[in-house]
Amino acid sequence: MRLLSLAPDRPRRGGPRHLTSGSPALPPPPPLLLLLLLLGGCLGVSGAAKSSRRPNVVLLLADDQDEVLGGMTPLKKTKALIGEMGMTFSSAYVPSALCCPSRASILTGKYPHNHHVVNNTLEGNCSSKSWQKIQEPNTFPAILRSMCGYQTFFAGKYLNEYGAPDAGGLGHVPLGWSYWYALEKNSKYYNYTLSINGKARKHGENYSVDYLTDVLANVSLDFLDYKSNSEPFFMMISTPAPHSPWTAAPQYQNAFQNVFAPRNKNFNIHGTNKHWLIRQAKTPMTNSSIQFLDNAFRKRWQTLLSVDDLVEKLVKRLEFNGELNNTYIFYTSDNGYHTGQFSLPIDKRQLYEFDIKVPLLVRGPGIKPNQTSKMLVANIDLGPTILDIAGYSLNKTQMDGMSFLPILKGASNLTWRSDVLVEYQGEGRNVTDPTCPSLSPGVSQCFPDCVCEDAYNNTYACVRTMSERWNLQYCEFDDQEVFVEVYNLTADPHQLNNIAKSIDPELLGKMNYRLMMLQSCSGPTCRTPGVFDPGLPGSSVHGISQARRLEWVATSFSRRSS
Repeated sequence: MRLLSLAPDRPRRGGPRHLTSGSPALPPPPPLLLLLLLLGGCLGVSGAAKSSRRPNVVLLLADDQDEVLGGMTPLKKTKALIGEMGMTFSSAYVPSALCCPSRASILTGKYPHNHHVVNNTLEGNCSSKSWQKIQEPNTFPAILRSMCGYQTFFAGKYLNEYGAPDAGGLGHVPLGWSYWYALEKNSKYYNYTLSINGKARKHGENYSVDYLTDVLANVSLDFLDYKSNSEPFFMMISTPAPHSPWTAAPQYQNAFQNVFAPRNKNFNIHGTNKHWLIRQAKTPMTNSSIQFLDNAFRKRWQTLLSVDDLVEKLVKRLEFNGELNNTYIFYTSDNGYHTGQFSLPIDKRQLYEFDIKVPLLVRGPGIKPNQTSKMLVANIDLGPTILDIAGYSLNKTQMDGMSFLPILKGASNLTWRSDVLVEYQGEGRNVTDPTCPSLSPGVSQCFPDCVCEDAYNNTYACVRTMSERWNLQYCEFDDQEVFVEVYNLTADPHQLNNIAKSIDPELLGKMNYRLMMLQSCSGPTCRTPGVFDPGLPGSSVHGISQARRLEWVATSFSRRSS
């Protein structure tokens, strides 16, 4: 489809224009698309689509923003404009605590073992040609555009290897996007290159025109003012903050001077009875490491203040344009983060709450204000929920997630899941790091004092379970130790005590069985009730004998490949 020059269909309503004359227009759906809509695309499929104009949707995605360690604290305007005007989820998780696999899960609605993005490299399928060919045509934005007639707008960080020469470079524009404003590779704030509908544009280090968070805000406002008024729209705005290099806007560089990383119960302590990678961290941490992570924590918060400004500008423009009341706004992050927990300086990639739990706030039509939901949701649910809002049936997809639109609208007696899968494939080469010869082979992401945040055999799979009775996490490592970690988060929210050797064997067997089921699930089978679902009598494992369950515990701890 040829993209035409942008021509406004009505007068500009405030603020400078930031789109260039070469930016594309948003053409109306072609006749074939209109025919597809009439033949069962997104018209009249769900209650969300019965109004004369289907709802708009905005997805705001932060980068490395934790929930457990106070990551939402700086975002006062975001909490007021989205959280207090809608619903905050207190149990939102990611299926992989790493940027590219997590973002792939958001876009596809699939667990990593189904979209096959395992790390942040091209070899790990991050924005590879295989990803582009197999997964991109089936992302939820592609469905919104092709089947539902939505205008689709992307701005910010896409996938970590986006723009790599071996994967089509910046000329590649994924299917389904009407307007494409994507960052080359990983998060930066200055001195970066953007792909604007396949054409490269370099930015420097002049704050007024180059600071990326503000650039994303400006182009988003322009889209709202110049888009077509005849179609609903979907916007995905993916900010660099609070990812490193943690470069704050000039006006915020002195904020939070008295703030330090939280000294909670798992800060700067030895990871007793944990996987070897956690046990290798030096305790107590060096003074230089603590100073470094405190400074990083402060800078992360500083960068988020510009995100807070972006959210405020966006909400105000939607209101000014008369579209706020018909727009759902989601705010979340691709993964959590840690700063000193179990003496690991700074990173993500681990199985613990601080890395896999993320903020999730939603406002929109039919959502009552000032609500908090404890329902267990995951980022694989974002695509199904947004498609449900558009009126597209999840049954027409191969997505693993579930629509939580009924939760947003206050449905009672709702049958919901009791567990989600978390899976991660470690990065590193099976050789000893010459700077850290005392450590085992395969470590990576090492700090100067030889504390390493990842390794090739930091490969694990977990079941995170939450029900009326249980709040558990069960994890298996695919390594020579066949190591197992189990936590009761009701009694031990900081995950200090690994109870794998003391827990009831039958309970252990149920968790092991459920992990096996989830690791091999696909589409509808990922949405089946877990063994801890309170609706299942006795929470029994269907048709599986106790002897067989215990046999799995004894022989099948290693991670099953998909």
